[in-house]
Amino acid sequence: MNKLKFLPFCIVVATVVVGCQEADNTQDANNPLLSTYDTPFQVPPFDKIKDEHFRPAFKAALEQHNQEIDVIVNDTENPTFENTIVALENAGSTLGNISRVFFNLNSAHTNDSIQAIAKDMAPVLSAHGDEISLNEKLFARVKTVYDKRDSLQLDAEDTKLLEETYKGFVRAGANLSESDKEKLKKINAELSVLTNDFGQNLLAETNAYELVVDKEEDLAGLPAALKQAAADAAKAKGQEGKWIFTLQNPSVMPFLQYADNRELRQEIWNAYQMRGNNGNANDNKEILLKTANLRLEKAKLLGYTSHAAYVLEEAMAENPANVYALLNRIWTPALEKAKVEAADIQKEITAAGGDFQVAPHDWRYYQEKIRKAKYALNEEEIKPYFSLAAVRQGAFDTAHKLYGLNFVALSNVPTYHEEVEVYEVKDSDGEHLGLLYADFFPRESKRGGAWMTSYRSQYTKDGGRVAPVISIVCNFTKPVGDAPALLTFDEATTLFHEFGHALHGLLSDVKYRSLAGTSVSRDFVELPSQVMENWAADPEVLKTYAKHYQTGEAIPDTLIEKMEQAGTFDQGFATVEYVAASLLDLDYHATTKPIEGDINAFEAAGMQKIGLIDAIIPRYRSTYFQHIFSGGYSAGYYAYIWAEVLDSDAFAAFKENGLFDQTTATSFRKNILEKGGTGNPAEMYKQFRGKDPDPVHLMKKRGLN
Repeated sequence: MNKLKFLPFCIVVATVVVGCQEADNTQDANNPLLSTYDTPFQVPPFDKIKDEHFRPAFKAALEQHNQEIDVIVNDTENPTFENTIVALENAGSTLGNISRVFFNLNSAHTNDSIQAIAKDMAPVLSAHGDEISLNEKLFARVKTVYDKRDSLQLDAEDTKLLEETYKGFVRAGANLSESDKEKLKKINAELSVLTNDFGQNLLAETNAYELVVDKEEDLAGLPAALKQAAADAAKAKGQEGKWIFTLQNPSVMPFLQYADNRELRQEIWNAYQMRGNNGNANDNKEILLKTANLRLEKAKLLGYTSHAAYVLEEAMAENPANVYALLNRIWTPALEKAKVEAADIQKEITAAGGDFQVAPHDWRYYQEKIRKAKYALNEEEIKPYFSLAAVRQGAFDTAHKLYGLNFVALSNVPTYHEEVEVYEVKDSDGEHLGLLYADFFPRESKRGGAWMTSYRSQYTKDGGRVAPVISIVCNFTKPVGDAPALLTFDEATTLFHEFGHALHGLLSDVKYRSLAGTSVSRDFVELPSQVMENWAADPEVLKTYAKHYQTGEAIPDTLIEKMEQAGTFDQGFATVEYVAASLLDLDYHATTKPIEGDINAFEAAGMQKIGLIDAIIPRYRSTYFQHIFSGGYSAGYYAYIWAEVLDSDAFAAFKENGLFDQTTATSFRKNILEKGGTGNPAEMYKQFRGKDPDPVHLMKKRGLN
């Protein structure tokens, strides 16, 4: 759990915020961030918010939050659940609202001004959080309520809020000596700056590189749509007649997959895997080294042997040993399969007259050739059936069949970018459940990857449900020419994945916002997202949404059969690169001693220790491992495969009872999606499934059994 449940978004989001010391001429009354949102569904008024509004808004909100805390601390009444725990839960709502808008913009549509504010504000918000979590009088009131919890006759959700509030203070250092509290404040302030800098450096490094091709023969092998997109990019940058490829995934990954020119594949690959590692102003090596060591210092200050021990105490995994046990169980069969795949690629290289050993920039290219030969499956043959509109509707239809949800497109809601779509989400009885924002395409103002976030979490006020405002942000292939956006199947699966997170937020039905939706452990939060991926790939569901964008024809059975046959193809590679990154995460965060020396040498030693073959690198190398150094997944990148044990087992229940069996769907909604963080994840899962998850379903799914 976040140490500051009463300041939820400020700490959860990777890139921290804004310097509040500077004065601004903008009056509070004219600041849309400080006024009641006069918009449909009370969403943020993006059409009125300007960069210059953020500094004064943060300043006012921080002052307001301090006043709210003072009221709680100086209450002359004895501490009670209502006047202390609930009051603390409700404090800081203005600051939380402003933070949500700002941090989301900093991730999805940033600029130099926003990034400057973020850099300035990082230590300010860190200090503000520490002043609250290390406030002795405030903690004394919380502890008084906690100590008499057994006599308070609280319901389960009230009890959970009390326990999490108390635990949050303890884990934030409330029991430390005064001198250690000062040390902790300094560590937190420095970490807030470092994590912000890491993310900003990575975005700058990604945007700085372009592969400019001026000879058409160098484009041999590339699909027409990719060439057209590169030509459009070049034209937009004043280089008409050339082709520009970037390090954004929809550009670099298909280039690596299809380009016949090995030298160019190597060039763009080197740029990709060296991001943040070039000894320039955007270098992340020193930043991540300081981050890892400060996290260890903080963990030991709080009484833990390592940062991983501190983090995992709050996870389903409970401790590093359990994470290592799962990863090692998967690593050995995955590595063996990857070695077989590498040998197959080497045969392909030799057969084509090559006299070189397979390298990382060769893998995707030759695996695509093998896929075509072995399964007669060409990804370009698949894409026409996966237009963005069709995939989005497929996700909506799946949610309708499972939970009765309906999605209504809105055009009267302000957005932060013209490409953003907004939908009202209604329950089967027509009740308003929430809003869904969707932002699908890459741009230089957006960080890479895909994620779900919120502008308002669900909670209960005056006995009524306050509806959430949820957003999914992706970086999918853009439309080219007259064709719509045509997605790879991997992108289609990603849409279902993020939509699963969105459902977790939208269907939340709890009392307290700090326990709503996705406020669960990292290794449980991926269950609702990953389970949705199974519907994306199921033949029965594919027939309903995968429609050819020109003819409207459903994807043919022959193509589905090819996709199924190739379902475990290249899973050795996919599993190895993921588990290698998970183990690299633990190398940084499960250590009990400070890390010294060269980061590249440290990373190489870790990969050598586990026997990673030269043809594969970790999915994320250290200097661009945003998940763990800027994205909140430190000591938690393993969570995706931990949750895959759960989602594979959960989907097995649907396969046993029926893909859209209403009893099973209702149980998943009631026991998982609606409960947010109000229960114990393991118990919540058993309430749904009736038993613990069986890892056999994961091994079968990945072809590793």
